[in-house]
Amino acid sequence: MHETLEKRRPRRAKRKAHQKALHRLIENDMILTATSDEYRNKVKRVYGGPKGAMLATCSMLSLHIPLGERLFKTRKFDLHGMQSILDVGSGAGQLASHLLKYSDPGAKVTCTDLSNQMLRRARNRLKSSRPDFVAADLSHLPFADESFDGVTCGYVLEHLPDPRPGLAEMARVLARGGRMLLLTTEDSFSGAWTSRLWYCRTFNRQELMRICEELGLIWKQELWFTKMHKVMRAGGICVEIEKA
Repeated sequence: MHETLEKRRPRRAKRKAHQKALHRLIENDMILTATSDEYRNKVKRVYGGPKGAMLATCSMLSLHIPLGERLFKTRKFDLHGMQSILDVGSGAGQLASHLLKYSDPGAKVTCTDLSNQMLRRARNRLKSSRPDFVAADLSHLPFADESFDGVTCGYVLEHLPDPRPGLAEMARVLARGGRMLLLTTEDSFSGAWTSRLWYCRTFNRQELMRICEELGLIWKQELWFTKMHKVMRAGGICVEIEKA
């Protein structure tokens, strides 16, 4: 048995090395090679253009909208008691629609996005006067310290070459003891294709957790859309985080 395990380890290590090489080959590296202004303008064009217009439809077809709603409906991420919620990078309002539906009636919801065009799409899609819509960069959020007791951030952090500035800003505006729902693209095969399509990077799960902890953001629990997602390690990184 010992000899068999010893033989398996090199094969597993070799297979993982091949997988990482394939992921790097597929993954879009513009976020690492372009200047910050070039990359920022590219992202604004992508989300302001036809791809951005199809974002809500793509999220529905990929089941991210109905599966994401399940996280709130079953209170895996519980909005009860939150009085002020920030949705970072609202896009077409995919997460914001769930916040409006499952948060307390008096909770204030603020939606931000780098793209004014995406904010217009979110406003038209949500058809609600309840949220505030604010054009903002994740790295420079225009809010006072500890302004929110809840933050959601769905597939936005991967548009920063270094996640620290964005995580630090979300930690700054989140009240002590407040909770965050973070969804982001993982360094998997499907994540690599997501990177190529949306010009973003991917994250290693353990490395991202370590960075969060350095900033006082503690992973309370890893969330999965379904049991199958957990078994297959699919759906990207989805975690509930608490500010220490």
